[in-house]
Amino acid sequence: MISFEPFKIEGGSPIYAQMVLYIKRGIVSGAVADGDELPSRRALSALLGVNPNTVQKAYRILEEEGLVTSRTGAASYIVLDGDKAERVRRELLESDVGYVVRAMRQSGVPLEEVQTLIKKLWEEGGEHE
Repeated sequence: MISFEPFKIEGGSPIYAQMVLYIKRGIVSGAVADGDELPSRRALSALLGVNPNTVQKAYRILEEEGLVTSRTGAASYIVLDGDKAERVRRELLESDVGYVVRAMRQSGVPLEEVQTLIKKLWEEGGEHE
């Protein structure tokens, strides 16, 4: 069963989108694997203190992307193969790096300065917030 204990709701984006991202990051890290069961919609909404429709929307998005399979009245499971996992990894990488690149270009920061900072943060474990 996939644990949502470490999941923290943050401002800035819809909760359902944060839930989808949490699952995708779990896939990329290897913490979420093919065949893993998701908590029921009702149990997860109670755990997180969110509306069941929020959980339903997150699960529906994951289903539409082919990452989750669900049957009415039955559990929901992760459905992965190497190609899907790689697609998710590439999607997250491009999204996260794209955000940083756009922000730095808008701010007029030179590429060399960005590269130096990324290398420094990487070596420090990226623990700056």
